[in-house]
Amino acid sequence: MSHKEKKKRKKKYRGFWLFVKLQIVLVLLVIGGLAYYYFGGYASQVSAMHEEAVRFVKESTKDTFRAEQTSQVYDVNGTRIMSLRGTKDVSYLTSDEIPEEVKEAMVSIEDKKFYSHGGIDFKAIIRAVWAMVRNGEVTQGGSTITQQLARTIFLNNDRTWQRKMEEIFIATELEKKYTKDEILEFYLNNIYFGNGYYGIQAASRGYFDTDVSFLSLSQMAYLCAIPNNPTMYNPYKNPDNTLGRRDRILKNMYEDGKISRREYKDARQETIVLSTAEPTKRYDAVETYACYCATRALMEQQGFEFRTDFSSEEDRKTYEDAYQEQYKTCEQSLYTGGYRIYTSIDLNMEEQLQNAVDEKLQDFTDVNEEGIYTLQSAAVCIDNETGFVKAIVGGRSQEYDGHMLNRAYQSYRQPGSAIKPLIVYTPALERGYTPDTVVEDAPIEDGPENASGRYLGSVTLRYAVENSINTVAWNLLEEMTPVTGISYLKEMNFAKLSPEDERPAASLGGFTNGVSPVEMAAAYATIENDGKYREPTCIVEIQDADGNAIYQKIVDEKQVYKTNAARWMTNILEGVLTQGTAKGLALSETASAAKTGTTNSNKDGWFVGYTKYYTTSVWVGYDIPAELPGLTGASYPGEIWYDYMENLHKELPYADFVAPLGTGNDADAESGTDVTEGNTAENDTTGDNTAPAEEERR
Repeated sequence: MSHKEKKKRKKKYRGFWLFVKLQIVLVLLVIGGLAYYYFGGYASQVSAMHEEAVRFVKESTKDTFRAEQTSQVYDVNGTRIMSLRGTKDVSYLTSDEIPEEVKEAMVSIEDKKFYSHGGIDFKAIIRAVWAMVRNGEVTQGGSTITQQLARTIFLNNDRTWQRKMEEIFIATELEKKYTKDEILEFYLNNIYFGNGYYGIQAASRGYFDTDVSFLSLSQMAYLCAIPNNPTMYNPYKNPDNTLGRRDRILKNMYEDGKISRREYKDARQETIVLSTAEPTKRYDAVETYACYCATRALMEQQGFEFRTDFSSEEDRKTYEDAYQEQYKTCEQSLYTGGYRIYTSIDLNMEEQLQNAVDEKLQDFTDVNEEGIYTLQSAAVCIDNETGFVKAIVGGRSQEYDGHMLNRAYQSYRQPGSAIKPLIVYTPALERGYTPDTVVEDAPIEDGPENASGRYLGSVTLRYAVENSINTVAWNLLEEMTPVTGISYLKEMNFAKLSPEDERPAASLGGFTNGVSPVEMAAAYATIENDGKYREPTCIVEIQDADGNAIYQKIVDEKQVYKTNAARWMTNILEGVLTQGTAKGLALSETASAAKTGTTNSNKDGWFVGYTKYYTTSVWVGYDIPAELPGLTGASYPGEIWYDYMENLHKELPYADFVAPLGTGNDADAESGTDVTEGNTAENDTTGDNTAPAEEERR
């Protein structure tokens, strides 16, 4: 053997013994580590983590992975109006609804061995480190998709060995309980895609303004580039990074045989254009009212019993506490339950009503310290055939961060003379009065004055209504008792009634708290509907996240006024528009009836009117009550009502109201359930003509 060969052999032996020594050192390190693990107390800690992981997964169900989902609200035509979300924007898709290209793209970049490993891929961790060193960026995830799911649903992002161990344990347990398709479904619906979007569907709608099923291959790969690092791959702030990772995904898919070379090249060349469309138009009043009605619908579905009449303040407080607790719970569910909420709102009617309000008040430009117009308005339109709300305006249009006060249902104001048909005249028609009954217009000691300051003596009841004579309304309510008059409002669920409202001043709209435009619209719709009341709402149906109907509105009717009394009231109110306080505001395309209302010092103006088709109420005033010179029910409120209703009925056939039968006395025998006497009306003072002293209004 030559010297050279001996030297080579000696070197080989040295290499062998070096390898052996290294293995011995590694074994000793492992033994030392195990000893430290057991004697240092970590064994029990790791064992506890494993037990906890087993419990987490054992107690989980498929609902665990769809616990928070964005709810969607639709108008009467099925057009999505808005999304309701809690802390996350999530729109859950089943595995069948997720395009295969999305699944392949995500697996190719995040977890190539997803379909073969048991939840953990140790080689992937080493490969990710090497790729980062070689390329200068993370091109392959270290954690498996299952690990990422475990972290997203059950853990947090703490970078500790304990959290990593829990992640591994949970991932292995998930693989035992759920199929690969289920795990990938859970993952794609829960992973964060940046900018508030959780899940592939929310990301698709957010970045491309369309459902994921309509995306191109390039767009799908683009979205799948984001979750690895939503900050680094933020499409808005770092578009080049996102495009680069998209290209890597496409290359992976090509190399994996998931797409052809032509598909690969075409997808890479496709220009990514993020949605630059104007944000979906906000219907602020619709959003807040729909949420309110939907929350109450869920409460109703869960058996909550709504009340507006209470035996005492303690009774009221007990109810309100229970109401608020249940409301909060159902509202939270509404924002996170993935519901599909179908409403009666017609967006065309909504825009028409909003435009009418804005145009008639456009000359009033003063704003408060928050930038909100000081002069405001609210309006509500109800479909008389169904009883559903078709349009709702909570204030004048303006840019505002967040939701503005929805005055249509959240504000309560004195109604002035607009209350008279509800608590005075229709009840009087039930009790033997007719439109031709002669009543006395004369001064009342300690009572109201008429707006004109004049008293006409003997007039017909029809004339008293048409000209909103205060003294007649006051005397009639005293005669039947305020308790009786107010009872009708209780039957129609007016929410802010008070025992102090049971005074003659209620005949002129004097209430402790006031009424809302929604309540007034529903009450006048009751008169048009032959005296039958229907609770106002805009919710038609609510479906759960799986498309199952959990709530369907059944329209219940309650006979509040006798049928013929209601028809006679309509007959009289037609005259208000032709020869009364609202002369000149009768609609040209169909029969119409209405009543005006103005409070003391012109602080509130009301106009509530209807046709066979629709009932619309309009209020105008300042949020903090203040005089508005020239404000009457027939001025700004009446003009808003007329413009909206005239335009609304242009394409509808002319329709007359149903004629009353005989006289008011005939009505008593004819139909309708009487309202039990012994309810109450009360408080403010006001009307189109003037009213009691200002101090009478609480």
